[in-house]
Amino acid sequence: MSVKSVMIVGVGGQGSLLASRLLGNLLTEEGYDVKVSEVHGMSQRGGSVVTYVRFGEKVYSPIVTEGECDYIISFEKLEAARYAGCLRRGGKIIVNTQEIDPMPVITGAAEYPTDVLEDLKAQGFCIDDFDALTPAEEAGSAKAVNLVLMGRFAACLNISKEKWAAAMERTIPPKYLEMNRKAFEAGYSGT
Repeated sequence: MSVKSVMIVGVGGQGSLLASRLLGNLLTEEGYDVKVSEVHGMSQRGGSVVTYVRFGEKVYSPIVTEGECDYIISFEKLEAARYAGCLRRGGKIIVNTQEIDPMPVITGAAEYPTDVLEDLKAQGFCIDDFDALTPAEEAGSAKAVNLVLMGRFAACLNISKEKWAAAMERTIPPKYLEMNRKAFEAGYSGT
């Protein structure tokens, strides 16, 4: 199997690191060689966070270069735009339609751009955009957006829901497990 690359991008505090650990755990159990690399940026101040997950028969580097990524899972629209150049031709961006104002918008130095996703679609990117925040809140917490997105992404991999559930049990603390299962299911079922 050729090496596949996934980027999980978001803003600090959204749970992208848990999502990458979950995915890495799942893929390792499936017998893949897996490399995960986390780049935190200014995560504690709401800055950009990106995690690379690469898997295949043999993976030599965790880093994804421009034009090499198969999937981008984006927790926020501007982050999808920021990393779209990393996507390979035929790749897919799964994106939460939530808008989180970056610091220049918060301070009034800039405005949140309009039509971010429409611009990406016009450039030919394959975009699966949907509201992941509402089902996360319905599952019990806005922080469960990460599992809603992972549920949506699960449809891209040929790995059963039962194996995802087992990976969640290995990765997520027990007191948060049921909420995260509900969030995952909402993303998986598309509701």
